[in-house]
Amino acid sequence: QFQLVESGGGLVQSGGSLRLSCAASGFTLDYYAIGWFRQAPGKEREGVSCISPRDGSTLYADSVKARFTASKDNDKITVYLQMNSLKPGDTAVYYCAAGLTCGSNWYKAPFFGSWGQGTQVTVSS
Repeated sequence: QFQLVESGGGLVQSGGSLRLSCAASGFTLDYYAIGWFRQAPGKEREGVSCISPRDGSTLYADSVKARFTASKDNDKITVYLQMNSLKPGDTAVYYCAAGLTCGSNWYKAPFFGSWGQGTQVTVSS
């Protein structure tokens, strides 16, 4: 059974860092891409990052490039999102999701089929 569980969210001051984890079960990371998405109140869910299944290559939204880094540990079946230099605008519920590929539509939520429950990230100014 596919399952994704996010953890690591919390409250941090502007400029601080957090590392989110996405623990997967029921499948391996060798065959599925993992996307990170976020949704702030009143806004649509937006793609933050995607990590490819085989070579672990990554894609990022322009708003987080050079600040966020996605990585994975295939043995632990866990994907991470290291978030540095956090800004109040990064405040959102963060989700991880499994999909087939980090293709040209990686930033669109409908292209990912299995979702975690989300973890809240709040950045204070």
